[in-house]
Amino acid sequence: MAHEIEQFTDCTAAFASARTSAWHKLGTVTSGAMTAEEAMSTAYLSGWDVRKLGLSATELRPDAVENIEVPNHFASVRTNPKTGRTEALGVVGPDYTPVQNEEHAEFLNLLADESGAHFETAGSLKNGRQVFLTMKMPKGMTIGGSDRTDLYIAAFNSHDGSSAFRVVLTPVRVVCANTQRAALKGAVSSYSVRHTSGALGRIAQAREALGLVWEYAAEFEKAAQRMVEAEMTLAELRTVVDRLWPEAKDSPRATTNREQRHGQIAHLFQHADTQAGIRGTRWAAYNALTEYANHEAPSRGRTPQEKAVARAERVISGAADALMERAFALTAV
Repeated sequence: MAHEIEQFTDCTAAFASARTSAWHKLGTVTSGAMTAEEAMSTAYLSGWDVRKLGLSATELRPDAVENIEVPNHFASVRTNPKTGRTEALGVVGPDYTPVQNEEHAEFLNLLADESGAHFETAGSLKNGRQVFLTMKMPKGMTIGGSDRTDLYIAAFNSHDGSSAFRVVLTPVRVVCANTQRAALKGAVSSYSVRHTSGALGRIAQAREALGLVWEYAAEFEKAAQRMVEAEMTLAELRTVVDRLWPEAKDSPRATTNREQRHGQIAHLFQHADTQAGIRGTRWAAYNALTEYANHEAPSRGRTPQEKAVARAERVISGAADALMERAFALTAV
């Protein structure tokens, strides 16, 4: 899959990033942190006016043209931020209530409250059908005295009825850009809100469901610190790898795949620059596993460029999240 960032005919793109360019090199990079208003305008997310229009079908007959109303179904449409034309985004039901991009940003602002968080990225995907916004929290975590981990609140919204409005609390390891949505015991790191009339009134519920940002950060930091202080051998890591990637059947090809996987992860664990300062620990093992899952594991595509795009998509989409959660559970102490 490609990046799916919305691109316009004037060669601009609906994406904004604070200070750092994204892998796809599209959109606008700002010199500093963004406010909600700046994120909206820079990523061309303002003024869409997402709304519902009644649907009808047209039947062409030899003697007439007949319009037929489609009950209980509506077209979700927007005003294109560049052309001003009305565009269809999807088909939704009668209970669907649009959450405007401005409301999306305000939801995050209210959720973060007075924490000092600022907008980090904003963008439109699939020609406006999906929108995302992220805020970087001012207080991160330092694990093992040197391993810096930042915290982000990310919110995803769909304008085509394909998914709920979703908020995720995500710790990101800056060194290798791995998403680490580790499922900590007893912690809830995401919250979904259906597109109904009461969606925007659920800020308090979202705060409670997310377990409060600082409480989550403190628990993650404690768990990671215990892993930094606990050693792990290559033999133990090999056992974890076999549990994460069990081979369905024993064959020469399966044996080759298994040994290649063991070798790549062992190399990351023992020699990768990302393990400096934590080498030989359970935290290093977890990071080696996530780095392999996101960046080294075989990916679809025939050319090196196609494979690189597939790996980048794997990181962005969180396709390896479930595996990383299991990896965390198997390496945690």
